[in-house]
Amino acid sequence: MAKAFRKKSNRQIARVASKDTTRKVKPGWGETNVATLASKSGTGISGETQAAEIGPKLPAGLYVVATPIGNLGDLSTRAAETLRGASVIACEDTRVTGGLLQRFGIATPMTPYHDHNAERVRPALLARLTAGESVALVSDAGTPLISDPGYKLVRACADGGIAVIPIPGPSAILAALTVAALPTDRVFFAGFLPAKTAARRTAISELKSLRATLVFYESTQRLADSLADLAAVLGPRPAAVCRELTKLHEEVRRGNLVDLADTFAREGPPKGEAVLVVDGADGTQDIAADLDETLRHALATMSVRDAAATVAEALQLPRRSVYARALELSRS
Repeated sequence: MAKAFRKKSNRQIARVASKDTTRKVKPGWGETNVATLASKSGTGISGETQAAEIGPKLPAGLYVVATPIGNLGDLSTRAAETLRGASVIACEDTRVTGGLLQRFGIATPMTPYHDHNAERVRPALLARLTAGESVALVSDAGTPLISDPGYKLVRACADGGIAVIPIPGPSAILAALTVAALPTDRVFFAGFLPAKTAARRTAISELKSLRATLVFYESTQRLADSLADLAAVLGPRPAAVCRELTKLHEEVRRGNLVDLADTFAREGPPKGEAVLVVDGADGTQDIAADLDETLRHALATMSVRDAAATVAEALQLPRRSVYARALELSRS
C-alpha cells in the first residue's frame, strides 16, 4: 500500500507486533503517538481521544478507504463512519491504524494485511466478504492501492462478484500535482524509481519522450541522486519537489531539474518523504535532443559543413539553423 508519507518505523512491516489475527483497540493504546501527530500536523484538533465505539453495520462489500497523509483533519466524515461501521479493518500496520482509530474513538477490529502476508490472509478476507461481512481496506497513509499490490484483493472481489466501494480522500500524488504548478491535463505516475543508478537512468530514459507530466515517489535519502539522474537524462526541465505534504514542515520547491539537483546535493538529505513532479516532453525538447546527438556523431567523422548538411537532410530541418548548432558543438 502507499509507501510514501509514513514514519521510518512503519516500514518494518515484517516485524509488526500483532499476529495475523483480528485485534481490537485497547484503551489508551497508541494514544501518545497519535496525540503527537495531531499536535505536529497543525490540525487544531485536540490530542484527546474519543470514547471507542462501533457504528451501525455497513452493507457487505470491500470499502477502499483513504486516510490522512499527515494532517488528521483530512479524515473525512464518511471515511470515519465507514471505519466505524465495518466488520473488520484490513491494514498494513495495526500500530499505525490503531493510533488513528484511537484518536477518532473507533473500536472496529483490525487484521494485518500487507506485502508479507497477503497471499495467506486474502482467502480469509474473501471468505468473510462472501459471508456478508464488510471489510475496510486502508494503508498506513493516503489512498490504498497506489504504488502497492493491494489491487489483488480488489481483483479477487471483482472476479467473485463482491461489491468494491471507494471512499476517496487524501492522496500524495494529487496533493503534489495541485501545488507543483505544472500541467495536469496529462499525467503519468511512475511510482518509485530504481535504487541503483544504471537501472534508474534506464527507467527515466523510457519515460523521456512521454508528453505528460511525470510523478514519482522518492525517499529523501535518494532524492539528490534521483534528481541528478533525472537532470542527466531529461535536461533542465521544470520540476517540483513536494515534501512532507500536509505536515508541519511541508515544503514545495520549484525550479529546473539541474538547479534542484544541485540544491539538494549541497544541502544533504532532508527529512520525510517526497513526491517529484517533472514536466513532460514537448516537441522542441525532443528535436533539440535528437539534433545534438546526431550532430555529435556526424562531427566525429565529418567537417562542420558536411555534418550540418547531412543531419539537416536526415532530420528535415533548416540547414542554416543546423549549421549554427554544429558550429556551437564543434567549439564546445
